[in-house]
Amino acid sequence: MLVGCVTIAAAQQGAGAAGTWNATTTIGAKDSVGPTYVLKIAPDGKTATIRFVRRDPIPTRIVTMAGDSIVIETGPYPSVLRPGQTVTLLRTVVHYNSNAMTGTFEAKYSNGDVVKGKTKARRAK
Repeated sequence: MLVGCVTIAAAQQGAGAAGTWNATTTIGAKDSVGPTYVLKIAPDGKTATIRFVRRDPIPTRIVTMAGDSIVIETGPYPSVLRPGQTVTLLRTVVHYNSNAMTGTFEAKYSNGDVVKGKTKARRAK
């Protein structure tokens, strides 16, 4: 019975975050404006995509979802900020509440650089 309860709870969490989120990012200590993107989380809460402006959607992995927290990993993909470079892994940790999402991200580049920042999103209507 416990397994059934855990499965139902996970499905409910996924349903809470499911949908389309319009997101903005800031980078660095001075919160410089970063790229905007659209995060789409599937109704089952297991799969997602992100789409930067003028880019194709990128498959995204939901690593874990518990309570109001989601850990998302994306990559590799061509960098939005650094033409000619590749983001090997974008790891985002967010907390959501109803129609708002806030969190942090860390982008690792193929040359070894790491860029950290913040993200905010609103659920699309």
